[in-house]
Amino acid sequence: MIMRKLSLLLVLILVVSAALVGCGSKGSDGDGSTGVTGVTITGDVIKVGVFEPTTGENGGGGMQEVLGARYANQLMPTVDINGTTYKIQLEEVDNQSDKAAAVTAAQSLISKGVVAVIGSYGSGVSIAAGDTFAGAGVPAIGASCTNPQVTLGNDFYFRACFLDPFQGTVMASYATDSKYKTAAVISQNGDDYSTGLAGYFKQAFEAQGGTIVADETYQTNESDFNAILTKIKSANPDCIFIPSSINTATLILPQVASNGITAQVLAGDTWENAAIISKDAVGVALSTFFDENDVSNPVSAEFVKGFKGYLNSDPKNITYNANSDTVAAVSALGYDCYTAIYEALKSLDGTEGDLTSVAIRDALTKVSFDGVTGHIAFDENGDAIKDTAYIKTIDQESLTSKEFKFVKTQTVK
Repeated sequence: MIMRKLSLLLVLILVVSAALVGCGSKGSDGDGSTGVTGVTITGDVIKVGVFEPTTGENGGGGMQEVLGARYANQLMPTVDINGTTYKIQLEEVDNQSDKAAAVTAAQSLISKGVVAVIGSYGSGVSIAAGDTFAGAGVPAIGASCTNPQVTLGNDFYFRACFLDPFQGTVMASYATDSKYKTAAVISQNGDDYSTGLAGYFKQAFEAQGGTIVADETYQTNESDFNAILTKIKSANPDCIFIPSSINTATLILPQVASNGITAQVLAGDTWENAAIISKDAVGVALSTFFDENDVSNPVSAEFVKGFKGYLNSDPKNITYNANSDTVAAVSALGYDCYTAIYEALKSLDGTEGDLTSVAIRDALTKVSFDGVTGHIAFDENGDAIKDTAYIKTIDQESLTSKEFKFVKTQTVK
């Protein structure tokens, strides 16, 4: 009996020790000692996964990130490493805007032999797939998944966008700068992005002296918001913050108007899609990562010109881009994610040993370049180092142009 207990204790010690080996920090040593060997590149093809929703409630935004990655692959289709020219091949999967489907989609990419992944639009699906990528030793770079949990504690997840604590504070700062004293919030139960961003907005708005007069939630796939809006109308807020999907935006905005609510509607990055532009959306203000009319960045200016040409080269691209050639911020981020992987691959030229996904992960920790959405480098958590958001609105001209109007850049208070 004593020997059996000692054997069990030994097994437990070994299990805990093995778990601790795999819990390193992205910024701790950068030598690949994460307890996984990863995927080894063989032959002359490097497979990069594109893990995005192209269907479901976030399909519109996911498709725009796919377009950015496809365009980047068109411009940078090969990379030279140690005397070999490798073709970079995109492997695309649809995570369906669903957490369960996301795990299956991630497993599919691993089975295809990808050594790096771009995606996803939607924090919930990114969080759901995180363990799959980390377990396989394959790095992923999220373009617009803004919830802190995406990268937290995951050595293999990076992101090119700012985070929701920053974005929530940015929109609260915009609200207080606009002299709004009271706010209502509407968020989606069970959605990491929506509930997380709503929470950060509420915290920041109250810290800046504002008052939350209504805090309402709805269920996934809900389409009738009149009961919620009746409560909000009676609370008479100066503004309403609605961090939601594009699909929800197209449903709730007409109901806001039909209920006679005149409060300023505020939203996050997901609303930057031409699909929401309508007479009911006039006056909406939102935060996002990029503006195509910002000419201060030469990399951005070159990208905008080329990407518009790419969109107009195929009617399908225009359809995928909400029937517009407006350059969405998430497309620019998708391009920057691909470029980050490309820069990491280039840095492996001259190194010894096998080319592996873990080596790419380690190279990503040192990446530093001027991207379309600003300078791209990652902190110890794998998060992009960014401190500015773009505020955009929808005005009467937008109804004809199908373009958002730039208002200002916004930092936090």
